[in-house]
Amino acid sequence: MALGWKVHGDGRKLSPGEVVKPDERLSWPRMVGFGAQHVIAMFGATFVFPLVMGLDANLAVMMSGVATIIFLLIVKGRIPSYVGSSASFVGAVVAIRAAGGGDGTVTGALLAVGVVLGLAGLAIHLLGVQIIHRVFPPIVTGGVVMLIGFGMAYVAADVYWPQDPWVALITMVATFVFIGVFRGFLGRIGVLLGLVFGFALSWLWDRTGGMITAPGGDGKVTEHFRVNFDAVAQADWIGLPTLHGPVFEVSAIVLVLPVVIALIAENVGHVKAVGEMTGADVDAYMGRAVMADGVGTVVSTAVGGPATTTYAENIGVMAATRVYSTAAYHVAAVIAILFGLCPKFGALVAATPGGVLGGVTTILYGMIGLLGAKIWIENRVDLNDPVNLVPVGAGIICAIGPVAFPMTGTFALSGIALGTIVLLAGYHGLRALHRD
Repeated sequence: MALGWKVHGDGRKLSPGEVVKPDERLSWPRMVGFGAQHVIAMFGATFVFPLVMGLDANLAVMMSGVATIIFLLIVKGRIPSYVGSSASFVGAVVAIRAAGGGDGTVTGALLAVGVVLGLAGLAIHLLGVQIIHRVFPPIVTGGVVMLIGFGMAYVAADVYWPQDPWVALITMVATFVFIGVFRGFLGRIGVLLGLVFGFALSWLWDRTGGMITAPGGDGKVTEHFRVNFDAVAQADWIGLPTLHGPVFEVSAIVLVLPVVIALIAENVGHVKAVGEMTGADVDAYMGRAVMADGVGTVVSTAVGGPATTTYAENIGVMAATRVYSTAAYHVAAVIAILFGLCPKFGALVAATPGGVLGGVTTILYGMIGLLGAKIWIENRVDLNDPVNLVPVGAGIICAIGPVAFPMTGTFALSGIALGTIVLLAGYHGLRALHRD
């Protein structure tokens, strides 16, 4: 099943305890709503990370849609997931640019990583998922899922929330109500409703209370309106993003290759999380998922876009809605491609106030982290065993910090990437010593 979906029930609603499976869908108008919710959930990260790396954000959004469709086709529609810009490369890209590397050098290095990631996925697929089970037992996969979610906490706490704490708090509480109290379709799109509510609240507050003095997205404290439509007014309705080809330099490639370890772990963690939520055994598609992420990265970077990865934000949306249909992701991918070709719409979504994103992402990242605990509980992981407890605890703290470990004068492994390596190496190292 790749492009065929059965209608779930009457196509309009879910009964208590029901879920919409990956090969099912609700009515198409409802699926468009869910798809839009996924776009908004991923948009902030997919738009921001390329900007930080000095790449074209509109191209990143467009290529995220292309990479998502590629991903869904390669996994045969079995693993609902959105593929967007990866944050794991930010430190390495900053180091490449500090050494004088241009856009082509950056995307060439990222393309090489995509090739290695794709080959790793192919090896997993051909040699069997038992390799993954040995490397990523439940204690590790649960820990990786947890550190992915909690490791994003600093984005909500340090980037979004300070921009407007009151709007963040009110938006978070409103989203609580939309998800936890509303029933039927409205409850399923609670995240989208929270974002729309927060956007409207910010706009009304601007009209009644005037400007706010607070940090902006760049961290600088200025007096500004919460909602700024200047970029929307200036943007064209139709426009092709800036494209460029890759340039391959060995020094740059070597600098980013270690990130492959984190990407494999991140993909495995996401797939395991999806499997836990859907109740389906998706292990057979683990290699395909890793390979699909690699192929998506190659396609994106070949034209000047960023490297991609499966998105935790969208897993959080699925956890909130219990709608796991891959139809929603195809819709989201098409919308993202259209956004990439329409700078004005991209600017409108990018105008979402940081406080609003703070309220919503606090919920989403927390839900993702708790999926890791769910994996531990369902697999009866023994946290009294120090071999389990010590490396997982250290890895999670490295991610949450985020703790940084300098590798060169200009590059440091940090956050989720460092936490994943600490967890993996620490667990398997202690396990080997324990056997002796």
